Amino acid sequence: MSEILLESGTGEVEILEFIISGRFYAINVIKVKEVLDIQSMKITKIPLANPAIAGLILNRGEVVTLIDLKYVLDQEKTENWTKVIICEFNQLKVAFTIDDITSVHRIKWEQILKPETLSADSLVTGNIILGDKLVLFLDFEKIVTDISPNTGINEHRIANIQTKDRSEIKILLADDSPLIRALLRDTLTKTGFQHLNIFDDGKQLLDHLLNLFETKGENFIEDVQLVITDIEMPTMDGHTLTRRIKEHSSLNKLPVIIFSSLITDDLKHKGVSVGADAQLSKPEIGELINTVDQLLLKN
Repeated sequence: MSEILLESGTGEVEILEFIISGRFYAINVIKVKEVLDIQSMKITKIPLANPAIAGLILNRGEVVTLIDLKYVLDQEKTENWTKVIICEFNQLKVAFTIDDITSVHRIKWEQILKPETLSADSLVTGNIILGDKLVLFLDFEKIVTDISPNTGINEHRIANIQTKDRSEIKILLADDSPLIRALLRDTLTKTGFQHLNIFDDGKQLLDHLLNLFETKGENFIEDVQLVITDIEMPTMDGHTLTRRIKEHSSLNKLPVIIFSSLITDDLKHKGVSVGADAQLSKPEIGELINTVDQLLLKN
């Protein structure tokens, strides 16, 4: 499915809609490498594994962990799966069991609505209304991190980072995942950052920047020196946010780092096209901190 590549910064996304237990869910098409019939593969069970792990499969010569998505969502153990989606994000390849695929939709990020109640434990980062149907946009990074915390942002990834006084650096950060926002705040604070203004979508961050500029003019730079943004966010995605900042006659002096699970060699051109100063893959928080230091020293 990797042939579906949208132009960057247009505010559009391709979603793959699928079914589990009669409910409709969605994933960004960019994360999906293949959809396979489960009958075509052999599943090797893992002794004493997390109950959400169905086993291991071989995919094109690679060993891939298979996650029982029905168990994750319903805490119900079953093996009546029919299809598997092979995904790649956060520098990992992982597979998920599903009941069936329905269709692919091209929608605007603004059509992905934030849930009214969103806690750090939620696996849903957005609601999509398609006709008379509600489709839930899942947080696949949280699903994987909950099963295997070492694959996410954590303290061992900043073990080699020098802790120093970074308290003068003022950062705006946008990420829709409550888990990632909390992890970023914790790890950045541990390495000396104190001024972190964190938003849960790109539009909130952009509105804040525009208000700063309207109030302070060119002196807005006293309140923010750098922007860090995810790509996948309801209302306004990170590519659109970056493009809007870089098109502004004064805000464009701000360095923008895209920090996303979707950063791969094949997709970096999308961030380049909207003017990102750097693009880093989650969960490499240590590399993110080093890049902040380098960009602000350069600027």
